[in-house]
Order: sequence, then structure tokens, then C-alpha cells
Amino acid sequence: MKKVIHTSDAPAAIGPYSQAVESSNILFISGQIPICPQEGKIISTTIDGQTEQVFSNIEAILKSAGYSFGQIVKTTVFLTDMSHFAAMNEIYKRFFTEDCPARSTIAVKELPQGALVEIETIAMK
Repeated sequence: MKKVIHTSDAPAAIGPYSQAVESSNILFISGQIPICPQEGKIISTTIDGQTEQVFSNIEAILKSAGYSFGQIVKTTVFLTDMSHFAAMNEIYKRFFTEDCPARSTIAVKELPQGALVEIETIAMK
């Protein structure tokens, strides 16, 4: 069975997809870019600020579905510039302090709305 997850505490989808989908106690969170849900746009111009906003969006979706960061088993990070890797990683490791999830980090040419970072996650109960 598939359950679509939506919360107004995270940005609305900007295309034909769901914020997250839960199936068989696995939560698939769509890639989150650093859109501030209250403003409806990207506020920060720095990788630090954008990574913080992405994790805020992920946290809102996790909470809405009854999950936590400790249940994330896989992340995929997309960066428009690999020179941002170390700064992104400094923010990232504040959210995953032990038993870190598996992760891939991929450099991409560009992201929606000029974002510097996008992160998708998979969590499991």
C-alpha cells in the first residue's frame, strides 16, 4: 500500500511529484531544495544556509510521517559545485552523529531555482 505524505511545513512540490511516499514502513522523501516554505523561495545564497534549509524541510516531512533522522538509511546529495562538499558535510554531520546512513554525493550542472544543494532521503521504521 502506498501513502502520499504532505506537510505545509515543507515546500510544496514544484512539479508532478509528492513530497514523500510511504510504502511498507519505508519513507521515500523526494529531493529537497532549500526553499523556505513560509516564503516560497530560496532565501540563503550560501551553501551553509541552503544545506540548513534542506535539512529543515526534510525534518518537517519526517515528522509529518512519524519518522526521525535516526531512521534514515540512505541519502543522495546533489551539489552544483563539488567545492561546496566540505561546507555541506559540516552541516550534514550535525544531523547524523552516529550510525550514519549510506550516502552518495553527485555533482550536477544545475538544480531547480538556482539551488546549490538538493538532498533526497529514504527512511525505514
